[in-house]
Amino acid sequence: MTARMTCKCGQALSNSQAPNEVNLIVFTDTEWENICNREHIQQWMIPLPKYDVWRCPTCERIYVFERGSNDAKIVYVKETPDQ
Repeated sequence: MTARMTCKCGQALSNSQAPNEVNLIVFTDTEWENICNREHIQQWMIPLPKYDVWRCPTCERIYVFERGSNDAKIVYVKETPDQ
């Protein structure tokens, strides 16, 4: 499903093009291990991740959505270490 939104920094985000630099495919290590331990892996056999994760290419904010939800469950903001 294609979606779009505006990041808090003002950058327009969309997953309408594939591949894109916004949509990240994220699995836990356990989920990935279970996928890789199958005898035969075909691309269509890989399940969708539990969460949709988007990264803004401008400010690098990370938005985490529960699958099927239009509202971000968690937003991470890049933190710059003090010098």
